[in-house]
Amino acid sequence: MKAITHAGQEGIEGLSYSEMPENTTGAGEVKVRLKAAGLNHRDLFVLHRHKPEDPALIIGSDGAGIIEAVGAGVHNLKEGDEVIINPGLGWIHNSEAPPQGFEIVGFPDHGTFAESIVLPEENVEPKPQALSWEQAGVLGLAGLTAYRALFTRGKLKKGQTVLIPGIGSGVATFLLQYAKAAGANVIVTSRSEQKRNHALELGADLAIDSNGDWGQEITDKVDLVIDSVGEATFNKSLDQLRPGGTIVTFGASAGDEVKIDIRKFFYGQFNMLGSTMGSKEEFQAMLSFIKEQNIFPVIDRMFSLDQAIDAFKHLDRAEQFGKVGFVIQES
Repeated sequence: MKAITHAGQEGIEGLSYSEMPENTTGAGEVKVRLKAAGLNHRDLFVLHRHKPEDPALIIGSDGAGIIEAVGAGVHNLKEGDEVIINPGLGWIHNSEAPPQGFEIVGFPDHGTFAESIVLPEENVEPKPQALSWEQAGVLGLAGLTAYRALFTRGKLKKGQTVLIPGIGSGVATFLLQYAKAAGANVIVTSRSEQKRNHALELGADLAIDSNGDWGQEITDKVDLVIDSVGEATFNKSLDQLRPGGTIVTFGASAGDEVKIDIRKFFYGQFNMLGSTMGSKEEFQAMLSFIKEQNIFPVIDRMFSLDQAIDAFKHLDRAEQFGKVGFVIQES
């Protein structure tokens, strides 16, 4: 089968569009013929975590498609079912942190940027009927990450004010949509005027320039910050929190190490929480939420598998607003 693989060189240079053998289903597994898949920043990181000397790896965590085969012991799914993939492996029940052995589809094992994938039956859910294949294909990882960060960890309440630095990523656009659907006031930041305007069109109450004076434009302190940027925005975000407010962090696209004034932090009685992905239960809750709230993923651009290099470079430039993905099989 055709697939996007990584081998031989670190980074994007190791990507290729090539032939890979198809796997067969074992007990408790299903084989999904993929229609679409989503590209995430995690896929860029995997290009450096997967070593050049390792065997070729199919990249990709997100996807949606049609079940082609079921293994022994699979009773709730059948051939022909339309499904969406939950990228989290081994995390069933909601818990304070992922259990031991938790992994994400696409590393260290093969992922979704291929014509098919074999997965445990617990990692597929019925595709939401209202979503196109492209929308379903890009939803999983970013949609789940946003849901857990905002609701499970951030415990967002109606009427609160949420700050989302660095609007434009797939997760950030889901955060904006989820928070507005939950009745929150939402402030976003971006260096890009175009992205700020897109965010306002999507429902943001205020969109400010990341390079400007946040304190001048944010007149009331915020209740909750959801930060995925890291070093570049962390302290500026912290300055906007009300006493006793919460900052949830799940990424570090602008740097892993952050220096904070610990005295200001404890006098502010702030809460800092980490978050990553989510459980099967949260994935199911997220699907119910987007159905009830009539939420649709924002798609920036879709590529074909043979455009892998262009797609990864497009994401790496961080110019997108919403999700980037692949159309694998035309509907």
